[in-house]
Amino acid sequence: MRNRAWLLALIVLCPSCRHASRIAPVRAAAAQSDWVDLTPQMELRIESAYYRDGVPKQGLEGYLGTETAHFQVRSRGLRLLSIDHVLKPHPREQAPVERMIPASQRGFAQYRYFYAVVFNQRGNIRGSVLLGAGSLRELDRLGEALLKNPDSICGAAAAHCVVFPEMCTVSIELEIVVNGVERTVSSGTMLASVADGAREVELVRLGIARKIAAEGMRIPVMAGDRIRWN
Repeated sequence: MRNRAWLLALIVLCPSCRHASRIAPVRAAAAQSDWVDLTPQMELRIESAYYRDGVPKQGLEGYLGTETAHFQVRSRGLRLLSIDHVLKPHPREQAPVERMIPASQRGFAQYRYFYAVVFNQRGNIRGSVLLGAGSLRELDRLGEALLKNPDSICGAAAAHCVVFPEMCTVSIELEIVVNGVERTVSSGTMLASVADGAREVELVRLGIARKIAAEGMRIPVMAGDRIRWN
């Protein structure tokens, strides 16, 4: 469904784009619980819970608080934008939130985020995964291997894989402009919710402007969209 929604949105707004090889719609898995490809102007928001050293990393006992890191997706990798609520002193047993994506994995041209992956060799631990690759073909190959045998791709010395722990929450956010003001919204946000109450909007996407009436606003916004109305 997600793949169809993105493709339908692109076709409706830009009939000629199907012939433009330089423009590619956002790719996503058929099931919303699977994966989504990250594109420039998207952001990853990573929030992790922290506990005192020596206590179980769950529940309220020893809970210290959370740290949040914001990464921007760029054409040649990920850029750390900000870190919120830095804990001092920081617990030694847990890495700072910004290190959950090592510097060595921030320079890939393509990224794919998997919402939930089960690792059998880790006791059926379930976590989200970020894959990075130099090309879309390589990313497809790594993604197929991940779904067949996650432990073979995301082992201890993994060069293309980041596994986020269960106490960590990762959300995908999009940068858009609404009536001249920059906004960040969650992936999957509908145009109708952004332009609530508007009878008609002008949507500029991929450099092409279109007028959309209220009945046509049940489409997801995309990173880089410029939306305005009177």
